Formats: sequence, C-alpha cells, structure tokens
Amino acid sequence: MFGYVRPYRDELKVREQRDYETLYCGLCLSLGRRHGFLARMFLNYDFTFLAMLLDGDKPVAERHACPARLWCRKKACACGSGVDAAADAGTILAYWKLRDTVVDGTFWKRMGARILCWLFRKSYRRAAAKRPDFDRAVRENLEQLQRLEQEGCTSLDRTADTFAKILSAAAPRSDNPGRDRALEQLLYHVGRWIYLVDAWDDLEEDRRRGGYNPISARFPGQEKEKMEYLRTTLRHSLNLARSAGALLELGYWQGTVENVLYLGLPAVEELVFTGRWKAVNHRNRRQST
Repeated sequence: MFGYVRPYRDELKVREQRDYETLYCGLCLSLGRRHGFLARMFLNYDFTFLAMLLDGDKPVAERHACPARLWCRKKACACGSGVDAAADAGTILAYWKLRDTVVDGTFWKRMGARILCWLFRKSYRRAAAKRPDFDRAVRENLEQLQRLEQEGCTSLDRTADTFAKILSAAAPRSDNPGRDRALEQLLYHVGRWIYLVDAWDDLEEDRRRGGYNPISARFPGQEKEKMEYLRTTLRHSLNLARSAGALLELGYWQGTVENVLYLGLPAVEELVFTGRWKAVNHRNRRQST
C-alpha cells in the first residue's frame, strides 16, 4: 500500500492529533473485527483519510488492546459506518494490490504476495460481499492499468486516470448526489496525486529492475529534467481536490481534512521529490511501534 495521505502533525491542534490517532486505531479495530487479524497488517493512512470523509461525527473513544504494542491499551474510536466502509475498501484494495504484485513484482515479492493472497482470501471475500461495486471497480481498473503497463503506455494521464478511478469509487453512494459528486472528485484527484507521487518515488528502483514506470515511459532519459513539469501537474490535482473539498461539509473532521489537503500532501510531496521520504517514513514507523 501507499500511506502518502497523512496530516502535517506540527500544525494539528492537540485535540485534532488525539482524535486522528483515535480514528486510526478505530480503523485498525474495524479491520480486525470485520476481516480478521491479518487485515490489520494492511492498515494505512490513506484509508484513515477516507474514514474522515465518510464519518463527520466526533469519535467516541474506547480502550482496546493494541496488536502492535501488546503491553498497552490504546484509545480507539467506536466503529461507525464510515470507519467500517473504509475498512472494507482498504481490505479490497490491499488484496488486489497483492494480486497485482504477483503479476509484475520481483521474484521474492511475487512469492510473498502469493502466500499473502492465499492467507488473505477469506478476508477479501467478506469485504467484497459488503462492497461489490467497489470490488468490481478495483478489479476492472487494475486490469486496465496492467494492460497499459504491458503496452509501455507513454501517457501519464491515461495511467494516472485509471488508478484515480479506483479511489474515486471508494465512497459509497448516498441520497445526496451533489455531495457524492464532490466526494468522488476529491478522491479522484487525490488518487491521481498518489499514483504520480508513487511513480516518482519508485523511479530509481523501477529503472534498476527494468520495470515499467509511467514517468520513464513518458520522458525516457530525461526524467529529472521534467521534475518541474510533474510537480505542476501534481499541484493542479491538489488544487482540484481542494476545490471539491470546499463543497463538502465534513463536520468534526473539517480542520484535519484541510490540514491533509493544504499541508500534509505538499509536505509528503516535498520529501518524495527531495529523496528523503523513505528515510523519514521508516523512522516514523519505528517511532510509532
């Protein structure tokens, strides 16, 4: 999974930081309760963001044992419909990303992904039964993305659009078409941003192993010279995501979502483009466990 969509913690209020961590732990709890312990291993920040978009209420905290820190009990929000929907979507996407790794990963990654797919199959089936429309959207768009990659597609827009459609389908439909449209657009442009940032993050690794990378395909031999072009299109996606977000009433999570869109994503982008993301992300994971 990716994990790029996160808040800029230095600018979060104390209350926002506390409640964000409570929501993150609540999503972990929902993954385990609905889809088994293994599903919790695929918890990430991206679907915590989705949970905020789907659940505008203040989290009700409960204390539960933490699987990452067995010696302590952490506060987790009592799972609501938005958190459960995010848990289902995260489980489905995790499974199909594993299947994608089986197809185009390195030898050892393919072996590991096959084992995880087998272990994760029951969890995926439970989630797919609850969210069949999203499961179909993920499967169809990942298959299309695989075809584009096998063709060596040189269009950034076509590949990024295909991935963005996956995230735009993650929000369940409601009885408010205007809100559904705004939420779909916000998720679409955040998904496009994720795909292109991840492509830059993987640029060197893909070059070493001879794998497909949309940036190398579009600008063969001149990827670094086109950094500013790529950052311009990323800014465009962020601005469109922010415009869609401005049309949404996000209730209790309004401030935290705005922090993510206006501060968190640009901060992550800067770390990725300056080559510091992997080191900072690794250090943050060690500190959080």
